[in-house]
Amino acid sequence: MTLQQLRYVVTVAEKGTISDAAKELFISQPSLTSAIKELENEMQITIFNRTNKGIIVSNAGDEFLSYARQVLEQANLLEEKFLNVKKQSPRFSVSAQHYSFAVNAFVDVIREFGGNQYDFTLRETQTYEIIEDVSKLKSEIGILYTSSKNEEVIMKLIKQNNLEFEELFVAKPHVFISSRHPLSEREGISLDELEGYPYLSFEQGEYNSFYFSEEILSTIDRNKNIKVRDRATLFNLAIGLNGYTVSTGVISKELNGENIIARPLLVEEYMRVGTIRQKNMPHSRYGKAYMEALKKHVIDYTD
Repeated sequence: MTLQQLRYVVTVAEKGTISDAAKELFISQPSLTSAIKELENEMQITIFNRTNKGIIVSNAGDEFLSYARQVLEQANLLEEKFLNVKKQSPRFSVSAQHYSFAVNAFVDVIREFGGNQYDFTLRETQTYEIIEDVSKLKSEIGILYTSSKNEEVIMKLIKQNNLEFEELFVAKPHVFISSRHPLSEREGISLDELEGYPYLSFEQGEYNSFYFSEEILSTIDRNKNIKVRDRATLFNLAIGLNGYTVSTGVISKELNGENIIARPLLVEEYMRVGTIRQKNMPHSRYGKAYMEALKKHVIDYTD
């Protein structure tokens, strides 16, 4: 097994096809296929399943690739430190629910490591996909929340995917509304007061069970419901329609402006926000920096 072979399989997994990976690696498709087959035979596993529609990473391949990425990261660090070799563009991915502090921390990491070249990814996506992304190492870190209503299901799914959860902070639910909303002057807002205003939430696609809802108390019946995919659309609707959503209360004026404010929701519930990652896998240098940046941006909400 060589570092070159590890780079080959990691590139194939990232590109999704042998042809695209071969172009990226500047080698022929037969040579790449042969090198991967040799590695699979040596390690006695099938990393990629070949189908009519292309290649799919096997379950054993997912685990192998997680270790391969760690080895390549450490090899790059050694070469940079002792050979003064500048390696390929740094790569780092995060999958998260729609939190401004996740974006702020991501910005910090890019400022620290970005340089002239980098390949970083921030996916603001659906809850189930966050768990799936981290389990398949599409992302090193995921960010989501649990509550009394979904914690058993979410934590079971995290455990089944060989992931671990690290708590960042526990928050009381807040409503995000426009600064011009009729309830904006209230110090706290009840559910009864919100009746009649449009309820805004993030759609969860195929996995639309309330266990995967990004908004706490999603099972409550509401007359006006609007589902969206991105944070900007949600906030625009909050401003234009006097709508509201329910979240942690952690908000960034730098990202979201002065038009969106947070007010405590008068309910007995909690949101335990945390990160997930592959079990027993150390963070990359980017992951370590990102975790430090996250904790810096939510420090006012921790005990």
